Amino acid sequence: MRKRNWLAGLGLVGCVIAGGASLHIIGRAAAAPPPTGQMVPVFEVDTAWPKLPNDWVLGNVSKIVVDRHDNVWLIHRPRTVLAGKMAAPPVVELDANGKFVQAWGGDGAGYDWPDAEHNIFVDHKDNVWISGSSPSGQSKTKRSDDMIDKFTNKGKFLLEIGGRSVSKGSTDPKSVNKPGDLFVSAKTNEVYVADGYGNRRVVVFDADTGAFKRMWGAFGKPPVDDPDSGGPGASGGPLNAEGAAEGGGAPRTLDTGGDGSPKFASPVHGVLVSNDNILYVVDRSNRRVQLFTPEGKYMTQVFINRAGPASGSASGLAFSPDKDQQFLYISDYGNSHVVVLDRKKLTVLYQFGKRGATPGDFQGIHHIAVDSKGNLYAAEVAPGARAQKFNFKGMSATLPANALSAADLAPKPAKP
Repeated sequence: MRKRNWLAGLGLVGCVIAGGASLHIIGRAAAAPPPTGQMVPVFEVDTAWPKLPNDWVLGNVSKIVVDRHDNVWLIHRPRTVLAGKMAAPPVVELDANGKFVQAWGGDGAGYDWPDAEHNIFVDHKDNVWISGSSPSGQSKTKRSDDMIDKFTNKGKFLLEIGGRSVSKGSTDPKSVNKPGDLFVSAKTNEVYVADGYGNRRVVVFDADTGAFKRMWGAFGKPPVDDPDSGGPGASGGPLNAEGAAEGGGAPRTLDTGGDGSPKFASPVHGVLVSNDNILYVVDRSNRRVQLFTPEGKYMTQVFINRAGPASGSASGLAFSPDKDQQFLYISDYGNSHVVVLDRKKLTVLYQFGKRGATPGDFQGIHHIAVDSKGNLYAAEVAPGARAQKFNFKGMSATLPANALSAADLAPKPAKP
């Protein structure tokens, strides 16, 4: 394995303050070497994964998740498949080798199927949870996906929370508004929702009945609607070569100091609970992840590539599969990276992936997942429209060959 210098690979600096203060990680500043004996996970892209039957192709793949049997589930947007191509059904199940298991989904009696498929989660009882993001996400309609649908793993409808175009805003206890992510806790049998593209909150429901449990906004404060907070890229549209959303208007001036915005921006895009009961929430357009107790008490936050160049960064979350979940993986949608962190210290160890169509790089990396063997999976929306698997190759005391250097992470010269 080719050796790389830690300083060249990291390009980051972090500091943590006890008592619920922020941990700030500023992209492309100077960095100290890792602690003695620090090991990092190494990944290699699997170019043979996945394998789909019937000449099916995928549209924009918005979410990927691994169930308790180590099968991989993804949801994509068949409406975005080019004319003349055979789109796979929206929900696809594969085994770890990429072999097709089953596919289903779409309109049916008794529930509202999303106009823009966005989320899938398979819970501890093998139930499948679905939600959408219309009218963002290349939707063909202006209807709002204000619902969460629960199915058996064979696609039989069980429960709907909310409905089509019914949300009353960020304090509505009965519906969501284009949620960015879902997580069902086996410990509490609750559904945690990053809500989302329309609302600015985390909301929790009972996983059996759909009954409302609690909600909160950034820093654990009451949620507040703020329709102008999203900035460029809030809609999840395709990115241009510089990582800004097409049609997003003039670039924002990026904050690089202090605690950042007192509110969540659009979209509140990721939610995941660790084995030690810490709730991680992605605030994509504010380029940060906030940490809470499951009850909504704010703990701390970490900024990801805060200095840009993209106006949004953190998008999806995954943990390494060891009991202590030593590593936190974050997909950076705006900059097309996967960021590898020490989960307990919230320090960035390295990043990999560039903007591009080459296997191992990303175009619109959206959500990520990890299986029990440590393999990492990535879902790409526009323009990537694919799912990738990265095989876990073991631990290394030096940065892997695909780690981004300081030059890779450096700001690009402004165009004349």
